[in-house]
Amino acid sequence: MTTRGIKRVYAVLAAAGAAGTWYCNINFMIASGGGFDLAAFLRGGFANYAAGSLSVDAGVAAIVFIVWLTAEAGRLGMRHRWVYIVLTFTVALAFAFPFFLYMRERYREHAAPAGQGTETQ
Repeated sequence: MTTRGIKRVYAVLAAAGAAGTWYCNINFMIASGGGFDLAAFLRGGFANYAAGSLSVDAGVAAIVFIVWLTAEAGRLGMRHRWVYIVLTFTVALAFAFPFFLYMRERYREHAAPAGQGTETQ
C-alpha cells in the first residue's frame, strides 16, 4: 500500500474511533442525567465479564501503545508525543492510536530525503 493510501486508512480509522467512542460516551452522559460520572463509567466497564474483558483488553493495549509511541516518537525525533498520551485518555485509544500512526507517516514522509524513503503515490 502506498504512503498516501495508508495515511487515508489511518485517518478514517481515527475518525471512526473518535465518532464511535464519543457516540457511546455522549449517550452514557445523557443516560446518567448529564455530566460525566467517572466512577459510574468505570463500573460500567466491568458490569459483566464481557465488559470486563473488553476493558482489560483496551487498558493493556493503551499501556502498550503509550510505551511504544514514546519509544517510536523519540527514535524518529517527533515532538509533542505527550499529546497522544493525553488524547488516549481524553478522547479514546481508538482515536489516538490511528491518529499517531497517521502523524508518524506524515513525519516520515517529510523527514525522508527527496527520492528516498516512503512511496507517495
